[in-house]
Amino acid sequence: MAKYRIVRTDFWKNPVVSEEMTPEDKYFYLYILTNPNTTQIGVYKITKKQMAFDLGYSIETVQSLMDRFILHHKVIRYNSETRELAIKNWGKYNLNAGGKPVMDCIVSELKEVEDHSLIEYVSESIVKQEIRSLYQAFCQQEEPCYGKKASTQTENNTYETEIEKLDESFLSPQTIGGQKEKQKEKQKQQQKACQQNVESHPAKEHPSQSKQRIEEVQEIVEFWDANGFGLTNVNAKQQLLAWLDDSSFLQPKELILKAMNIACANNKRKLNYIVGILKNWDNESLLTVEEIDVHQENQEPVRKTRQATAGRDIPSTFELDLTRGEA
Repeated sequence: MAKYRIVRTDFWKNPVVSEEMTPEDKYFYLYILTNPNTTQIGVYKITKKQMAFDLGYSIETVQSLMDRFILHHKVIRYNSETRELAIKNWGKYNLNAGGKPVMDCIVSELKEVEDHSLIEYVSESIVKQEIRSLYQAFCQQEEPCYGKKASTQTENNTYETEIEKLDESFLSPQTIGGQKEKQKEKQKQQQKACQQNVESHPAKEHPSQSKQRIEEVQEIVEFWDANGFGLTNVNAKQQLLAWLDDSSFLQPKELILKAMNIACANNKRKLNYIVGILKNWDNESLLTVEEIDVHQENQEPVRKTRQATAGRDIPSTFELDLTRGEA
């Protein structure tokens, strides 16, 4: 059977996509719908490493996007044990035709699915009863142990079935009003999704530290919002918050805030500028605020000597590194 995937032309007209999805969201969504690993049934195996390679993103960025699409947009599910991804509304737009070749292909691919809860998840949006019944027949089969475990984890991680905001996310032409209350609600949900991204990974934290971590996240997000880095840029916030766990800093929150202060002072309110500063400190093994302050004090006499010799302002090595990183 020829490999092609259906994406409606009104994808770009859907208010949710045009108003709530960032450019990265749209790019990632189209990749989920059309990448070579996709199948006829809307459930397929793919690793985060493969997604990062295909998209040109880091694995951390892919993880942030996955969390956003699972917890905020609620249009996919992912079993990290079986490496299987399921697309909620796949059946609504791709499984409307029957016939023996199509049914044979569906049966063949359903047999390969390890987590049967993902089959049930996709079946909910299938309109054609003949195909839906076929999915449900597989759902009723006895699931392997890991399938049951994944299903339990899914419930515990708030992936349970509910009325999703993006029920028509494969881009039906339904319109949504632009009342002020909805705009405020959208911002609240984006803030909540940003905080959930960190709270959903408690394995690295001792339970007694969870309250402290939530306060650290809140402090960084509030600084970001109050200083013009982009109130609704949730993806960028999530990438920045990843430095709380995925760095060697001894004072990760303090160093993130210090880097943001430097970005404000230089009027460079961009994520890549902040990350450039953090990477420079990490490469120099500067793990605390005190070490950074001492390092900068030691660099200042060298900079003044160069300025006096040249008779003009010479940017420091640190500033040059940031300039190269921004370019």
